[in-house]
Amino acid sequence: MRLIDVFAAQPALFIGACLAVGLLIGSFLNVVIHRLPVMLERQWRAECAQLAAGAAPEAADEPFNLMVPRSACPACRAPITAWQNIPLLSYLALAGRCAVCRAPISLRYPLVEALTGALSAAVAWKFGFGAAAGGALVLTWFLVALTFIDMDTLYLPDNLTLPLLWLGLIVSLWGGTQTGASIPVDLRASVIGAVAGYLSLWSIYQLFRLATGKEGMGYGDFKLLAALGAWLGWQLLLPIVLVAAAVGALVGVILLAIQGRDRATPVAFGPYLAASGWLMLLFGHDIVARYFGFFTVRP
Repeated sequence: MRLIDVFAAQPALFIGACLAVGLLIGSFLNVVIHRLPVMLERQWRAECAQLAAGAAPEAADEPFNLMVPRSACPACRAPITAWQNIPLLSYLALAGRCAVCRAPISLRYPLVEALTGALSAAVAWKFGFGAAAGGALVLTWFLVALTFIDMDTLYLPDNLTLPLLWLGLIVSLWGGTQTGASIPVDLRASVIGAVAGYLSLWSIYQLFRLATGKEGMGYGDFKLLAALGAWLGWQLLLPIVLVAAAVGALVGVILLAIQGRDRATPVAFGPYLAASGWLMLLFGHDIVARYFGFFTVRP
C-alpha cells in the first residue's frame, strides 16, 4: 500500500505526520524569524552606503543568509550540533541551556516549534489528507513567521507577504466552482479578496492620516490582508478584520493597564491579522454560515 493511501485511510497517522513535520518546519522558522530581518537590515545599510559614496558596495567579508553561517550559541559561539537541534527534545535534554557554556537558551525557540507543530496538526485534523491541507499548511507556516517577525521588529517583510499573496492567487487557479466554499477558493473570489484586502486597510490608513496627521499602520499590514484575501476569498475579509481589531484593542488595553505603556507606543497589528486569518482558515465559513443562520426565516 502506498504512503498516500495510508494517510488517506488513517487520519490519525496523517495528523501525527503533520505534527512531526510542523516541529521540523518550526525549527527552520526560528532561523527565518531571527535572520531575515538582519539580512534586510544589512541590505539596506549597504544600499545606503552605496548611495552616499556613489560607488558599488564592497562585498561582505562573511556571507549571512538562511543557510550560512551555521547556527551557534549567542553567548559562546559554539556551533550547534545536529542532535542539539532536534525540535523540543534537544531543548528538554539540555534543560534549556547551551551544552558548552550553559548559558540559557531562549524559550522562544521551543515555543515556535511547538506552536508550528500544533497548528500543523490542527490543519491536518480540519482538512484531512489532500491538496487543501497542503495549501493550508503553507499558509500556516508563513503566518507563524510573519507573526513573530512583526512582534520583534514591527515590520512585515515583502520577502514573505508578496510571495504569500502570489501563492494564494496561483493556488486559486485550481479552486472549486463553489465560491468561497473552502481553500482553494476560485480565482474570482481570490482576486477580489486580494484587491479588497489591500484597499480596505489602505483606505483606513489614509483617512486616519488625514484626520490625525499620523500613520496608524504600516503598508505590510495592507499586503498581509491582501494575501489572506487571496487565500481565503473576499467573503472572509470582514470577519478577519473585525476579530483582529477586537483582539488587538483588548490586548492594547491590557498592556496599557499592566505595563503602563503610552498610547502613542506603536503596536504590531500583523500578529492579530495573522491569528484571525488562521482562525478563519479553519472555522471562518462555519462561523459566517451560523451567523447568517440566525437571520434565516424558518417556516
